[in-house]
Amino acid sequence: MTDLGLPEDIEACLFDLDGVVTRTAVVHAAAWKEMFDAFLRERDGEGFAPFTAADYDAYVDGRPRADGVRTFLASRGVRLPEGDPGDPPAAATVHGLGNRKNELLLTKIRTDGVEPYDSTLAYLHAVRARGLRTAVVSSSANCLDVLRSVHAEHLFDVRIDGVVAAERRLPGKPAPDTFLAAARDLGVEPARAAVFEDALAGMDAGRAGRFGLVVGVDRVGQAAALYAHGADRVVTDLSELGGDA
Repeated sequence: MTDLGLPEDIEACLFDLDGVVTRTAVVHAAAWKEMFDAFLRERDGEGFAPFTAADYDAYVDGRPRADGVRTFLASRGVRLPEGDPGDPPAAATVHGLGNRKNELLLTKIRTDGVEPYDSTLAYLHAVRARGLRTAVVSSSANCLDVLRSVHAEHLFDVRIDGVVAAERRLPGKPAPDTFLAAARDLGVEPARAAVFEDALAGMDAGRAGRFGLVVGVDRVGQAAALYAHGADRVVTDLSELGGDA
């Protein structure tokens, strides 16, 4: 292992955004809960079963927005029309609910701002100082704006986010395609790239892509689940890997 906590043959590091680089996972979770609870209350009345943290981890976290809507609703036996990506937030469609969630998310980000994990930024600086290439791989369509808000855009050689994935028609996590695209854009074989993720869907993607190392970042006490979904190593913070910049 190197002083970065990586196998010697790793040439690139692929980072998820929310929950790994920035403290936005909790904001995403709050927006999903507000949107789904309002939808379920309207559908089922005041006795509705609310959206929970376990629902977020199992059905939504790390997935593209429409996939998250679709997967959670299926867990409740609910089917909605797909609609269109341009559906208004009030539309009772998969894309309408996704756009409603995004509207809530952007309001929360504007109100509360975004904070980075300083230890992740330090690790990124250390990785790049050692000559390793870097990519951010996120299902978020707001990835670029979030990176710019924390002045971290320059720390990544490649960005594969919700916008790029849609343009290239890449299926989102838990499929490995977005991570594989990042490795390909960096000119690195998957076996020589490390994945850093906090979502179970991201672990599945890392395992399916046969990457050289899959690091689970455990922000919420789900280490066992991260290992079960494919993590080679789990840390609570990237400072545990070393690599002081």
